[in-house]
Amino acid sequence: MLNDIKEVLISEEELNTLVSSLGERITKDYEGKNLLMISILKGSVVFMADLMRSIKIPCKIDFMSVSSYGSGVKTSGVVKIIKDLDTNIEGADLLIVEDILDSGKTLSYLKELLMARNPKSLKICTLLDKPERRQVDLSADYIGRAVPDEFVVGYGLDYDEKYRNLPFVGILKEEVYSN
Repeated sequence: MLNDIKEVLISEEELNTLVSSLGERITKDYEGKNLLMISILKGSVVFMADLMRSIKIPCKIDFMSVSSYGSGVKTSGVVKIIKDLDTNIEGADLLIVEDILDSGKTLSYLKELLMARNPKSLKICTLLDKPERRQVDLSADYIGRAVPDEFVVGYGLDYDEKYRNLPFVGILKEEVYSN
């Protein structure tokens, strides 16, 4: 697995610092609010677990699973809901937790879908941001770090369901995914 990594982009230590910083900001911003964190499976599960432990106020969590990639490396642009929320979100202060904000198509669709369910507020937290890949007018409210337009894996991010368990974010060698 490690032989497939071209370069470590964000170390385990840097990830811990990023997540702690985001947790502090979210704790402050959501004090006294009805925080419901929504993890977008599968990629954000590692980030979500660490982030919720760094938030020092009461919060609820739920999960959605959507697909717009299949086993490819580029989004198809078609969003398919695989698992919807179990929670009624009306009146809640939603925080969508995502691993990476890339084209923005999936999150834009989800934001519109969830806003139709009448939450009190909706914000987006992403660990990684690739602004140069954006295809829709969308930005996150909380960003761990901007990353270059490279294929990144680790800390929940995958290629073909592999590499999610790496404790860092690394750039995948092109020969691994270009076959």
